[in-house]
Formats: sequence, C-alpha cells, structure tokens
Amino acid sequence: MRKKIFMALCAAVMSTAIKAQPAFPPMMGGGNSNEDVASYKQVKVGDITMSINPEKGGKIMSLKYQDKEVISQSRFPESFGSTFWTSPQKEWNWPPVQEFDKQAYTVEEKDGKLIMTSQTSQKLKYRVRKEFSTDKKANAIVITYSIINESGETRKVAPWEITRVPNDGGIIFFDAPIEGITPTGLLPFKANFGAVWYQTDEANQNRKINADGKGWLAYYNKGLLLVKTFDDLKNEEPAPGEAEIQVYMNRGKTFIELESQGAYTTLQPNETLSWTVHWYLLPVEGEAQPSAELLKKVKSCLKKK
Repeated sequence: MRKKIFMALCAAVMSTAIKAQPAFPPMMGGGNSNEDVASYKQVKVGDITMSINPEKGGKIMSLKYQDKEVISQSRFPESFGSTFWTSPQKEWNWPPVQEFDKQAYTVEEKDGKLIMTSQTSQKLKYRVRKEFSTDKKANAIVITYSIINESGETRKVAPWEITRVPNDGGIIFFDAPIEGITPTGLLPFKANFGAVWYQTDEANQNRKINADGKGWLAYYNKGLLLVKTFDDLKNEEPAPGEAEIQVYMNRGKTFIELESQGAYTTLQPNETLSWTVHWYLLPVEGEAQPSAELLKKVKSCLKKK
C-alpha cells in the first residue's frame, strides 16, 4: 500500500514538473566557454535545436541536429551566428545598426511563440521584432521578422537575414539562372541537376555575389543539409543594389554568410512589414558535391510550406 502511495506521489510530482517547464527554456550549459549562455532561449522541433541570445541582438547562436552544429561558432567579430538587418545597406553602411545586431532584445512568450523585440534605432527610427515558432508537421523552425516604422514618415525598407556558417568544405546551392549571378565569375558556380552549385573555396579577398533565386537557399556540409525557404521575389522587388539571394565569402578559410532578402516595401508611419523564413535541418549521408539527392531533399521541404 505504501509503495502504491509513493508511486502515485512520484507520478504527481513528475507531471507537475513537466507542466511547469517553459515552452522556450533558457539554455543552461554548452555553447562557447567564454560566454554566459544562461540567458539563451531554445526552440526545439524533433531533433533540431535552435539557441538564441536575446542579450546580444537576438542572434541565433546555434542550430543543431542532435549534437551536430551547422552555424559558425567562431567568435571573431561579425563571424558567428545568424542576425537580421534592414535593407538597403546604403542607408546605414557599416557597422550594422547596434539596436538590431548587438543590443538586448525584450523577450515574451505568447500563443506558442517566442517573441524578441529590439529597441528603436536612433538612426533609422525602425524597431525589429523576431517571432520564433515551430511547425511540427513539417519539422521546421519558423521565424517571422517584422520591421516597424516609428519615424513618423513614409519610408521604404526590405528585410534581410544573414546566417554565418564555417568555410570548411561545404556546398551552397539554389535555383537561379547561372548567367544572372553577379559579379560574373566571382564565385565558381556551376549549373547541374536543375540548380546552381558552389563548392566553397578559399581566396585572399572578400567576395560577394547577388542572385535572383526561387525562394530557397541551401547549404550542405558534414552530413547536415540546411534549407531556408522564403518569398520568391520578382526582378523589381529587391531593394536598390540588393538581391533576393546573396552569398558572402570572407577572405581565407574563415566564414560564409548565407543571405536572403524580402521585398522592398513602403511603410506608412507606425506600419509594420512582416517576412517569414522556414528553417529545415536534415541529416543526409554523402560527400559535399552536387547531386540529384540533395535537390530532392530541398524539394521535399518546399512541399511542406
């Protein structure tokens, strides 16, 4: 009898503990040894875990399939994590806007979403909001970025996601006409299997290309396939001097930026632009080289949107 009572009490305690666990728990360990990760928030779906640091620009610091990492963990300046900027860059030049890229975001959990909101940029008079959620059926993490116009003026702006991955033998691919990748020949893309492919290499200078894609961008390396899907833009929709898809190669064998942008949009005072990106991370066996199998995996993600 005592054993039954004890077991019932244990079950009740366990049930209470499970119910009390937050939907987006803080990350209490791991990460970079020189950094306090207690404030990180995690979003999980299946075997995929995304870790975000609201204290430093709401950056995505890690994306893992089980224990395998896909995002750059370097801690050299501007070489790690996934961030969000406003486009076109000519409006702020460099460095990135501090309120969006480095300063603390507020954190809220509401209706199954993790919501992080920046301070208003003193220079641009925009505020950025990031909403993280999951699509369990598609096994995807869904991020909706919003830009709020707090300038009191009619403005035009586009959303811009920048994800840094290591340059250590991976392959980048997307659907675009190879002749439309500019500057021509700067990165040695090749057309095959209905996509354009770039086997990452090393050079002594920084390089960046623009392309008109078809609403997705993929990176494969060391058994992990990262696929990001977003709105497919028409030729006239990107911000001036920008593009739907961009790839930046930092000099040497350091890091790569996988970049995608949304439409250049007119915002009235207090109006909001929202843009959604679906992230998929899949284990795939094989070498990092163009293949019909990799493209098939991407198309399976596109069908889930």
